[in-house]
Amino acid sequence: MVHRRARRDRDLCVVGVRTLWRTVGDGEFFCPECGGDRNYRRRTGRRRIVVLGLPVMPRGPVAPIVECAACGSRYGTEVLDHPTTTRFSAMLRDAVHTVALAVLAAGGTEATAVRQVAVGAVRAAGFADCSEEQLLALIEALAADTGRLPGACGERDGLDPCGTALAIELHEALEPLAPHLAPTGREAILLQGARIAVADGPYRPAERAVLETVGRALMICPDDTARLLAATRAAF
Repeated sequence: MVHRRARRDRDLCVVGVRTLWRTVGDGEFFCPECGGDRNYRRRTGRRRIVVLGLPVMPRGPVAPIVECAACGSRYGTEVLDHPTTTRFSAMLRDAVHTVALAVLAAGGTEATAVRQVAVGAVRAAGFADCSEEQLLALIEALAADTGRLPGACGERDGLDPCGTALAIELHEALEPLAPHLAPTGREAILLQGARIAVADGPYRPAERAVLETVGRALMICPDDTARLLAATRAAF
């Protein structure tokens, strides 16, 4: 009863301005207020002068908003730039997988230790059923697509054709992810690649070139990349 009376009193204000909202889309997003993935409504609105609860004169549009369907919180549309938890997990998993493939392609897969460290990193990232055979098959497919085996002659900018193709993959996998990671998270991905590279000894030039590409794609400055690579090598 009290709620109905309060709503009626608000509707019957003598003169005021009200925003009339219209839902124009929906989807799933990460709600900062809820702290998780929720459904949202994308809404546009127009302000109107109301007299005795009745809209009588338009006052122009307002900026579109995103409204959480669960808690009702409203945000600017830029909130949709943040990936959902599900999407973020997939991006992180794909990033580690791509880095592992790039390092293996640059340094070779002959050493058992290298293959084991790579498989461990990919499994920890979320590909629980990853195997050495799967990684080797992917590298062979990449080599067949570029027409050269990893490490073959004809290098360009420190990377052979196989590595050049993977450099493109690295930028595509890492650049969209980097803004959503803390500095320690970006460094962790680089360090995973570095541990794969040094599992069988010092960095090869092609491995270092790949890891420097990883650092650039993750927005890590060159000095910090060099420091992290040196620290990883020293630990082995």
